[in-house]
Amino acid sequence: MSLLLTWQRIKKNPSNHQRWAQFKANKRGYYSLWIFSILFLLSLFAEVWVNDKPIMVSYQSHWYFPIVQDIPENKLGGDFDISTDYRDPYMADQINKEGWMIWPLIPFYYDSINYELTSAAPSSPDSLNLLGTDDQGRDVVARLVYGFRISVIFALSLTLVSSVIGIIVGAIQGYYGGKIDLFGQRLLEIWEGLPMLFMLIILASFVEPTFTWLLGLMILFSWPSLVSVVRAEFLRGRHLDYVKAAKALGVKDSKIMFKHILPNAMIATLTFMPYLFTGALTTLTSLDFLGFGLPLGSASLGEMVSQGKDNLHAPWLAITAFISLSSILVLLVFIGEAARDAFDPRKTL
Repeated sequence: MSLLLTWQRIKKNPSNHQRWAQFKANKRGYYSLWIFSILFLLSLFAEVWVNDKPIMVSYQSHWYFPIVQDIPENKLGGDFDISTDYRDPYMADQINKEGWMIWPLIPFYYDSINYELTSAAPSSPDSLNLLGTDDQGRDVVARLVYGFRISVIFALSLTLVSSVIGIIVGAIQGYYGGKIDLFGQRLLEIWEGLPMLFMLIILASFVEPTFTWLLGLMILFSWPSLVSVVRAEFLRGRHLDYVKAAKALGVKDSKIMFKHILPNAMIATLTFMPYLFTGALTTLTSLDFLGFGLPLGSASLGEMVSQGKDNLHAPWLAITAFISLSSILVLLVFIGEAARDAFDPRKTL
């Protein structure tokens, strides 16, 4: 709740209008933010335009919406009480005899296998598979869209949770100082000295990783990133006059920390967060590439890189993985640069 109130105060601060103007002045970062936001928004609704189920089915004057409901095939002219395979030629003929179907723009899900390939998988790009298929016959565009979505959601979740933990720990160390800061710094030095990627690989090898399990493991090693930044701001801020006055008036330490000092510390924190986001995304990609990331078969950017490495005779896989991953990272770096300029007190319009 305290962090939420702090965020509301930051949002209402008039000086933030100036920071937003400085952010917009960096055209490269401003347009990168728009492009990245649009791509992420489209990926959130991927089931509507990238799916192996029709958006709408009309059969015998009844309307069905397969993307949000499971329809047994005996309701659509089939023989069995099982989920309908809309790509089955028999079912497609049965539906088209007494109705019609509206298919998504990309008629494949991330794990859909195209059984109608005219060449061996991985097949080259054509009018149906715009970026070709991988070595299992799965559409590359569909896997790219869903892989982008899961990677961004994972990186965003990791950034937010680890930032909250890092801010709280850094605030406690910087505000109280003394032995708390001394022992905290020594423990932090030991923890940061551990090889994160190797530790993640070792821990992930014990159990089959899931989204939540992998997120929890990475949070263990990601939260120290912001501690030093927040700690430095609190070490400086605790000696300011208004903090001493608040202590003299009997204001609680928690209120001084999160209501008075934290808004000033958030400037450096917000500047650092885009780079923390980029690091989280690249770490997940590395783990997926090495086979220690998301469950086998999941759509991910790292798995696409691995497909490109394993199928050098299909260059479209490596080219797609390289262009997509590099474009995402470039957009994030540009956004981070614009955020740095926005909070730089030396830059004014």
